[in-house]
Amino acid sequence: MAKIDLIEFEVIKSALTQIAEEMAIALRRSAYSTNVKTRQDFSCALFDKNTRPISQAFTQPVHLGSFVELLPNSVKAYGEKNLEHGDMIVVNNPFGGGSHLNDITVFSPVHYKSSLIGYVATLAHHVDVGGGAPASIGPFKEIFQEGIIIPPVKLVSRGKINDDIFRFILAQIRSKRVTSGDFRAQIAANNVGRNRLLELLKKYDLEKFKYYTSEIIKYTDRITRTEIQKIPDGVYESKGFIDYDGFSNKTVSLNTKIIINDDSIFFDFNGCDKQRRAPVNSTKAMTFSACAYVLMALMPSDMPVNIGFYKHVKMNAPLGTVVNAKHPSPVVGGWETQVRVNDLLFRALSPCLPKKIPSSTKAMMAQAGFGIIDKKSGEYHCNYEALAGGYGARSNSDGPDAVQQHGQNTENAPVEEIETHFPIRISELSLIENSEGPGKFRGGLGMRRDYHFPEDSATFTILSDRDIAGPRGIFGGLDGRKAYYVLYSGTLKKKSMELSSKCVVNLNPGDTISFQTPGGGGYGDPNKRNPNLVLNDVKSGKITIERAKKFYSVIIDKKRNLVDDKSTKNLRIKIIKNN
Repeated sequence: MAKIDLIEFEVIKSALTQIAEEMAIALRRSAYSTNVKTRQDFSCALFDKNTRPISQAFTQPVHLGSFVELLPNSVKAYGEKNLEHGDMIVVNNPFGGGSHLNDITVFSPVHYKSSLIGYVATLAHHVDVGGGAPASIGPFKEIFQEGIIIPPVKLVSRGKINDDIFRFILAQIRSKRVTSGDFRAQIAANNVGRNRLLELLKKYDLEKFKYYTSEIIKYTDRITRTEIQKIPDGVYESKGFIDYDGFSNKTVSLNTKIIINDDSIFFDFNGCDKQRRAPVNSTKAMTFSACAYVLMALMPSDMPVNIGFYKHVKMNAPLGTVVNAKHPSPVVGGWETQVRVNDLLFRALSPCLPKKIPSSTKAMMAQAGFGIIDKKSGEYHCNYEALAGGYGARSNSDGPDAVQQHGQNTENAPVEEIETHFPIRISELSLIENSEGPGKFRGGLGMRRDYHFPEDSATFTILSDRDIAGPRGIFGGLDGRKAYYVLYSGTLKKKSMELSSKCVVNLNPGDTISFQTPGGGGYGDPNKRNPNLVLNDVKSGKITIERAKKFYSVIIDKKRNLVDDKSTKNLRIKIIKNN
């Protein structure tokens, strides 16, 4: 085509995005599990015939990298020539471009006038995929203990589910009814995506579709280059660690480096620890997702996401390390490493982008899962969720309380829904007082969720982190409170035991697990915080009067419930002199 029509360009650009978004709506409305239908732990995408991503729905940004690598590898492994109209392939292979085994992808070829023109795909975190613990997130030493491994196989053939494959997969899984429903929801979403893409092709011929798709990719490429150029050239580094690997007391060291040179960006993870026989290994795709998300956060919010963006995400993640583990390493806890890497990459950029980069967030996936057999129905229930925590403070505002962070875009599961579907009770759901990282702007508060099992035995799994320290403050801000995991034995909670962040616990009727997430790090000197903001936090129960004085040098008049301006001013002057 000789000349681009800007109206048609915008229409097709928006249409591709909306197709992915409509797939997401269909998946969410059709799903059975709380994790998919309510928490939205899934993603949807479109690809061209060369398996290049051309559109994505951002339900879960942590899935960014898995799609980009998994689909091309899976098509190559299965063979394009073996795919027909109406077929769907299912795969979850971590070492073929996937993440952990719970994240299962279903993708479909799209044929137009007998020619392959692209693919549609959905990825959903299933609440159980078998393995050694209910919810399939237990701390294990090799991939085979974590659940069923699915190479690219044909789940749907010419529009009909392959019963042999479907029954074989479900035979490995505890929560058969819910998992079956979530698979069918993915199939339905793929059908929606394929149909909408074909409708677009009927309205605009194939050549026009190819032309505008190419122009949209070039458009994304130009925007990405321009935004990278706005980042000051330099080498930016940050180091950190995973507090506990699940089997030893040795921390897991993480080294991150970002190299900016004009319109190029390079992520280097040389120096990260070797992979462990423990649930802390990230796949290459997981680590790529962390890099992609950091760069995406610096892009305009309305920029289409496709290969024009991903081509700029270059990284070195040495094979055999915790950021690029090789078979047969366990990878179920790789998201804990991935989100910590994500946080460290942002921290590395903070010196050159102080107004854009927040303080450290909870920076852990905070995964909780349980399995329980309902005495009344006999059904084996599994539930999975990743709990929210404190977000890091920003340069001009406090961090939000009890939210998911960065690429982890899921919702908190409602108490009513959990108690309706499972024979348990949520005996407490609250913000954690005094958990914020103090600062001129404070970090967000952590969240406490207590799971009480009144009548049934259960198996509870914790796969999380922050055993040693909470999220770090920045530019003089202090750290947030660390995480705590506590077992209360019996209905009266007379006995308690602090648990590790990576464990499987067998519960008796009457037991309670208290999962307490960390608060976000603070931003700037706490002694420079507006005293009235401190007072508001005291009044709302977020911090105590004692904490206001100790960390913010603010004296609260208990009788009048007001700031004692004179005493506060004198205390802050004294602190400045002493420093």
